[in-house]
Amino acid sequence: MKRFLMGVVATAVLTTSTLADEMKMAVTTSFHNSGLSDILLPEIKNDLGIDVHLLIVGTGQALRLGAAGDVDAILVHSRKAEEKFLANGSGTHRREIMYNDFVFIGPKDDSASIAVATAATDALNKIADTSALFVSRGDDSGTHKKELSLWSAARLDPETFGDWYRAVGAGMGAALNTASGMNAYIMADRASWLNFQNKGDLALLYSGDPVLFNQYAYIPVNPEKHAHVKADLALKLENWLVSDKAKDLINTYKINGETLFVFNAEQ
Repeated sequence: MKRFLMGVVATAVLTTSTLADEMKMAVTTSFHNSGLSDILLPEIKNDLGIDVHLLIVGTGQALRLGAAGDVDAILVHSRKAEEKFLANGSGTHRREIMYNDFVFIGPKDDSASIAVATAATDALNKIADTSALFVSRGDDSGTHKKELSLWSAARLDPETFGDWYRAVGAGMGAALNTASGMNAYIMADRASWLNFQNKGDLALLYSGDPVLFNQYAYIPVNPEKHAHVKADLALKLENWLVSDKAKDLINTYKINGETLFVFNAEQ
């Protein structure tokens, strides 16, 4: 009996020791919709023994989850909102990881002629001038915040728009599906668009304006505000995200030969 009990204890210890650590990270829907998370998470678990559980939300909601201490770290893309998050003491620091860009998608016949726009704001003015259907995420995400800043730069206010402007309050994938179903214009991040399967009659019509640069940053939640957060695991994950292996995985992730993200972390 004694030998049997010792065997049970040994088995229990072995099983426990092989369990992965767990942490929670709030990430943007655009990061998840791109498919990159499916590439990175298995490698993180293999290298670090950490199961990273993703809460897939817009940037605004991710920041609120971080401020409430409901996650251990966040990966988002809205610098102004991130800096406010840090100023409030909700995060320890901000680490840039990678970037891509925002693009304008629309019907292939391009009734608003945005393909010949001279700037992102010009594209938006053309859409507004023709009252062409436009789908906005309307969800306080990083993409939505960027869209609103561009309307403002174009000296236009979505609050004054007619029925042609449709705020759907949804993630990037759902918003793209809505635009596809309505054959409408939409602003999206390039990675989500490339990985989107229901393109219908939509096409990428405008890109390249420097204001469409889209930086993703990693922020650990501040353990001084929330003692329960797993700051040690968040630090291990950060070190992995800026490693040469992460750089290679991010830079070589492509769809139909097109790069989705460019690694730019300082190592």
